[in-house]
Amino acid sequence: MLVPQESNANQRRDRLESAETMAPASGKVRRLGAWQVASDLPSSFRYAAQGLSYGFRSQRNFRIHVFTGAAVFALGLWLELPLAQLAVLVLTVAAVLVLELINTATEAVVDLAIGRQFHPLARVAKDCAAAAVLVAAISSLVIAALLMLPALLARLGV
Repeated sequence: MLVPQESNANQRRDRLESAETMAPASGKVRRLGAWQVASDLPSSFRYAAQGLSYGFRSQRNFRIHVFTGAAVFALGLWLELPLAQLAVLVLTVAAVLVLELINTATEAVVDLAIGRQFHPLARVAKDCAAAAVLVAAISSLVIAALLMLPALLARLGV
């Protein structure tokens, strides 16, 4: 059974308000939240590494993109592409990986918000996040082909 949208919104607002406290001396609102977990820079990097590790361990497509990106970069080095072209390859591969991680995070947040229930907007959120990865992956393939095909054909003597 789906909970009415207004009820969900009220529950979220109540949780947000209960997470805020007034600092007595300054009168400023202090939000209690995830940003307080990382008290120092090394902790922040550790949490980011945990997210990267989770993405690699749990997401097949992320692993595919990592290995494909490494192969493309290795091929670019073998073809002796100029540094600017290698940089473009790195940026396009990084964009795909970033979007794959955002897709994973979006799926997790949607699942957390709605649980095991179906909601058409949850489907839209998940489908659009996956579509963003697909668009980036196709674009990166086109960019890789444009940058590497002439050098590859020259290397092969075609």
